[in-house]
Amino acid sequence: MVLELIPDYPLSFWMLAAISVVFVGIAKAGFGGGIGILATPLMALVIPVTDAAAILLPLLIVCDIFAVLHYRRRFHKRSVKLLLIGSVGGIAIGAFFFGYFSGNERVLQVGLGALALVFVLFQATRGLILGMLEGRRPHGIEGIALGVISGFTSTLAHAGGPPVTIYLLPQKLERDHFVATTVIFFAAINQIKLIPYVGLGILGVEHFMTVLCLAPLSYVGVKLGIYFNTRFSEVWFNRVVYGVLTLTAVQLILGNSLVRLLVGG
Repeated sequence: MVLELIPDYPLSFWMLAAISVVFVGIAKAGFGGGIGILATPLMALVIPVTDAAAILLPLLIVCDIFAVLHYRRRFHKRSVKLLLIGSVGGIAIGAFFFGYFSGNERVLQVGLGALALVFVLFQATRGLILGMLEGRRPHGIEGIALGVISGFTSTLAHAGGPPVTIYLLPQKLERDHFVATTVIFFAAINQIKLIPYVGLGILGVEHFMTVLCLAPLSYVGVKLGIYFNTRFSEVWFNRVVYGVLTLTAVQLILGNSLVRLLVGG
């Protein structure tokens, strides 16, 4: 009876989902510069975008529990407060986008792919962008505005990291303080995102059954991330992940056109 509630996803989904969940856990622990964004596009290659987002949300919340327990005493309260105020509006806009285009999978795929490419572009120019912001204390209004953007992109693809980074890095927080602030912020907005996900019918019982199968891997990912944080450099790890993300984004945008191009059809 329980097995009947689990969607009949192909084997390729379970393989990509396992990799995605481990990456999400690693990112939640503060390693890899936002590599968790790979999860939604990767899973969306084999299942609908809304299914991928729905499955990942509870898994993100599971990761949040482990990460918050580790970082709960070191976050920057003012930054979390300002970003959260803005994120509510961003989540509402993201929910409207999902609701409006829920019947058009190609629009969602192209939107997700485009968002992933923007993320890769940000990472490629990160040093230049953040260098321009050095030596200044961001205004509170900026925190709210960037919170709106983060809430929107997080709702669509669980990819709200870049706006938060742009707001936090100029403040020159210590590494643990910075990581703790992002962990607490995203733990909070993931809880808020449950409201539109359930309200729009994006998240259903069948998704929770899939989540139960994948949840143990989130713990593995968080533990790996904490371990990697103190022992390894992120540079080459990130390059590989962003390379894979770029290819995944192109596949989502071009869809069957890429397949036909590769086979000469």
